[in-house]
Amino acid sequence: MSTRMDGDRKGEAELASKSAQTAGSARAARIKETLRNILAQRSAQVGLILLAILTFTAVFAPLIAPYNPIDPLTDPDEPGRRAEPCIHAFYELPILGAWGCPETEPETYLGTDGNSRDIFSRVVYGTRISLPIGPIVVGIAILIGAIIGAVAGFGGGGTDMVLMRIMDIVLSFPALILAIAIVTLIGPSLVNALTAVIIVSIPLYARLTRSAVLTTREQDYVTASRALGESSSGILRRRVIPNSVTPLIVAGSLGIATAVLEVAALSFLGLGVGEPTPEWGAMIGRDFNSIFTRPLLVLAPAFMLTVMVLAFNLLGDGIRDALDPRLNR
Repeated sequence: MSTRMDGDRKGEAELASKSAQTAGSARAARIKETLRNILAQRSAQVGLILLAILTFTAVFAPLIAPYNPIDPLTDPDEPGRRAEPCIHAFYELPILGAWGCPETEPETYLGTDGNSRDIFSRVVYGTRISLPIGPIVVGIAILIGAIIGAVAGFGGGGTDMVLMRIMDIVLSFPALILAIAIVTLIGPSLVNALTAVIIVSIPLYARLTRSAVLTTREQDYVTASRALGESSSGILRRRVIPNSVTPLIVAGSLGIATAVLEVAALSFLGLGVGEPTPEWGAMIGRDFNSIFTRPLLVLAPAFMLTVMVLAFNLLGDGIRDALDPRLNR
């Protein structure tokens, strides 16, 4: 009798092990298929190429930038001047001679700002700050918003009403205006700017998660898990949330560009990154009055900011097309 019971237990353990392996293989296959679908989208391919270039620029900024982005190229005792580009190779050319200069002067591809700092070096180093801002903001906002939305949608009742009314209050204010008010209250800095953008982004992901949870919790597999005695926290953690992440991934991939622009706008207003740190939004805000006299001071960081936003938007479009079943063809 004991031998047969031991055999039954062994068989059950083997069956459970095989089931776990099968589930793991199916999950891995789904992930691979999803990645193939994303990489098959033309917009995602272009977005990834642009992000790869930006990442390369950020990683190898010390090798790409010819000068330190903070140090002036002239004597600190001399008044700073916004200089035109100085390229040695153009010195003898009649057409491009206006941007040429002798080798005795420091070579600056985009000129210098009012503090005699190399614009090209500051734009290159600015990639190190602006590139991770979007993923960090959206990642934290999704994490907090998903927890709030999951608890509200799965708990229901008074918990749902209180949490969602708080989210409605935050959503009732324009996002950028609320972010400005928060940074003004707690003080201007990059960390505070990120905190403000995270706060104004949370309600979107909370409501999206709640909507997905309300739909998922009525599925048959959730009912079966509840009938088998699984706890509410276990159902929420293992059944509901994993099947509600697709809308969050799509919304998050599209929200990264918005987060980048909002942080850049706060820096433009002087509420984000301060001197002398090179950041594109701050560079635009500091020299926007020189758009007609020294346009490269504004156009160079604005171009890089545009490329980054375009890259994240293209990648987000590709992820949306790959994961949204209504768009699959």
